[in-house]
Amino acid sequence: MPKLKNYRLFISHSWTYGDAYEKLVSFFNEHPNFKWTDYSVPKDDPIHDAANQTELYDAIKKQIAPVNCVIILAGVYSTYSKWINKEIEISKGVFSKPIVAVEPWGSEKTSQIVKDNADAIVKWQSSSIVNAIRDYSI
Repeated sequence: MPKLKNYRLFISHSWTYGDAYEKLVSFFNEHPNFKWTDYSVPKDDPIHDAANQTELYDAIKKQIAPVNCVIILAGVYSTYSKWINKEIEISKGVFSKPIVAVEPWGSEKTSQIVKDNADAIVKWQSSSIVNAIRDYSI
């Protein structure tokens, strides 16, 4: 069997909705023949204690720089999150990274800003998400 590619992923999320992030992590960990490394900002990471907005922006930029793909949870809250908007700006404007937007399970409304910037928009199913990562990663 050929060696699996290791996908370096940044999962953009709000810790207010941390359960969705945890579910995505479990999707990736349990998906057969899928190897990945998490470049997301953990809840207890010192980035959260950045002295100012510039320091936080630079820290997030450093996390996104090495990734193959950015995953953004496309819940309505994303529309109102300035940091998810900054992550889109860094992903697309600074690094030209592909974005996969994941629509939350059973959601009727999703973030138009996230979908407008996504290379792929997928439903909340591990196979759809993993296939989009494989198709769009650099």
